[in-house]
Amino acid sequence: MWKTIARAAILSFAFTARLACAGDLADFNAAVEKASAHNRVVLGYLRTENRELAAVELGRLRTAWAAVVERFSGKRPDAFAGGELYGTTLTDVSTRIVAAEMFLQSGRPVNVRESLAGIRHALSKLRRSNGIFVLADCVLDANAAMDALAAYDDRGIDWTKLETRFGIAAKATIYGHELARCDRMASQQIHSAPEFRRLIDGANAGLVLIPKAIATRDSDLLHRIIIELRSFDNLLAFRFG
Repeated sequence: MWKTIARAAILSFAFTARLACAGDLADFNAAVEKASAHNRVVLGYLRTENRELAAVELGRLRTAWAAVVERFSGKRPDAFAGGELYGTTLTDVSTRIVAAEMFLQSGRPVNVRESLAGIRHALSKLRRSNGIFVLADCVLDANAAMDALAAYDDRGIDWTKLETRFGIAAKATIYGHELARCDRMASQQIHSAPEFRRLIDGANAGLVLIPKAIATRDSDLLHRIIIELRSFDNLLAFRFG
């Protein structure tokens, strides 16, 4: 099936030899971010089970990514000159978009989410393999750190175990570190934006309460904190991941 999808993707995005010269890394990152923004919106609509709007936004994602392929597949930015993943990543993302459209048409939203979520990881892997790190990559790391902390959201948690209490504190610290890193690397415009500040500052306010939950061994408090943190984390991914 994937071979068929890949062939469809290649035909759909029309890789040709006569592509315009690529700009610099900033141009590439901006074009990829434009496509990624549509990807995030599609995932948001899928979470609310709004398949019609998801389909519309998926079409916009397809168009935005086609522009990336058309401009940058023929001549990659110098930052990716020695990378082995560049061409395969462009194809992989194209394939995932075509697959997502097929899955959405056949009423398989779970598969759509899996296909599109993989785009974030593929693009992040490409950048990291070439020593490039953008805010979206930091948000991806923060999401992973939040997943690790959320594993402790268990009303039946055994507070008598030292490793449990230490684990919660450690995971909360790591998540806080990732948030601080994202805060530092955000552009001045994003850093001062009310929405970004609300998400970062709100999450940090929740993390401050973690030591109290541990000290009082309060599973309900820990649950409420993690639920709130998860909400901030989801929104962070939706807007900036």
